[in-house]
Amino acid sequence: MAQRVDRMASYEDLLALPEHVIGQIVRGVLHAHPRPAPRHAQAATTLGEELGPPFKRGRGGPGGWLILDEPEVHLAADVVVPDLAGWRRERMPEMPVDKAYFVLAPDWVCEVLSPSTAPLDRGDKLKVYAREGVGHVWFVDPDAQTLEVLALEERGYLVFDVFSGDAKVRAAPFEAIELDLGLLWAR
Repeated sequence: MAQRVDRMASYEDLLALPEHVIGQIVRGVLHAHPRPAPRHAQAATTLGEELGPPFKRGRGGPGGWLILDEPEVHLAADVVVPDLAGWRRERMPEMPVDKAYFVLAPDWVCEVLSPSTAPLDRGDKLKVYAREGVGHVWFVDPDAQTLEVLALEERGYLVFDVFSGDAKVRAAPFEAIELDLGLLWAR
């Protein structure tokens, strides 16, 4: 649910939201959504579990990433909360501890789509990610059982590939491992 007002939303507006919602400020508009539904949470959690060992910890993969669930990221006047975000360690050698949020744009984000969040994720949030130079965006749709892989090019995002069902995939920027999409949809 987006709240249109005559003024730009502020961080104080975000902090005033009830605890059971996720709030974001995108292009001056306050957006509030309930916590993720079970299928949404399952897909995001499983993806994080699959990427963490090889990329965050270097177990069975190259390491070199910080990957987090639902980080609050301040990008200019926008405050976004991607379902998953990753930073290459060469850009963020240490996690900041002086703030409750991040100010460095991630190198990769994953948005798990739901009917209520897809328009924002595919629209204004994607524009913010492009403006800030987020190199890769993944859209995971648990209902359609799809993974869309987008790469930032000079003129905007290009859909690099779309995978579906139980496919085994190697998707940028994590092509060093094979990801079993069927795990994301398992009940």
